[in-house]
Amino acid sequence: MGRIEIDLFTTLDLVAQAPGAPEEDLEGGFTFGGWQAPFPDDVVGEQIQAGIAAMDALLLGRKTYDIFAGYWPIQEDDFAGGIAGNLNRVPKYVASRSKLNLGWAGSSQIGTDIATAVRDIRDRHENVHVIGSLDFVQTLLTERLFDRLNLFVYPIVLGSGKKVFGSGTVPSNLTLAEPAISTAAGAVLLHYQLADGVPRTGDMSKHARGLDSAESPV
Repeated sequence: MGRIEIDLFTTLDLVAQAPGAPEEDLEGGFTFGGWQAPFPDDVVGEQIQAGIAAMDALLLGRKTYDIFAGYWPIQEDDFAGGIAGNLNRVPKYVASRSKLNLGWAGSSQIGTDIATAVRDIRDRHENVHVIGSLDFVQTLLTERLFDRLNLFVYPIVLGSGKKVFGSGTVPSNLTLAEPAISTAAGAVLLHYQLADGVPRTGDMSKHARGLDSAESPV
C-alpha cells in the first residue's frame, strides 16, 4: 500500500483558499485570491519540485484540475524545474460528482464512492499527491484518507476564506514527520504524519502544582 500526501499553501490563520491567482476561487466573496504571489521563495520551490518528482499519481478536486489542465499541458517538460513534465507524465485522478470532459492526457474520473476509490488509488500507487483541492481535502480529512499533511505556512492573516480544517474535520492525532523548515521569505514548512487514535486530554493544573513544589525551599 502506498501513501497519500496532501500539499496545501496556507496563511497563519489556516486560510488555504485561492493562493495562486485572483480568479482562482471567488466562492464566498473571497477577495484575497493570489495571496501567495508576493512571497517568491526558492526553498518552497525546491520542496514542491522534490515532492512532484517523487509522486507517481496526482489526485485532484475538479476546480484545481481545471486550473492545472488549462496550464501545465502547454508547458515544456523542463518548465519550472521539470514540474510540467512530471505532472504531464503521471496518472491524474479527479474527484467530482458531475460528469467531466477530461482532456489532459492520463486523466480519469473516480467513482461516486469517493472513499473506496481513494483507497483503491492508494493500493495501486506508491506516492499519491493531492495539491490544493481544498473542498476535496475536507472529505479526505473527514474520512482520515491521507497519510501525510504538508503545510506551507505564510506570515499573513486574512481573517476570512476557506480553511484547511473545515467544520467536518474529525479529531485526529498527527506527528511531525521531519523538522520544520523556515525560509527567508517567512514561510514555514510543516510535514505531519497521520497517527493512530484521537487526541487525549489532561489537567494542566497538576503540572503547575509540580512546578510550585520544585521551586519551594527544602
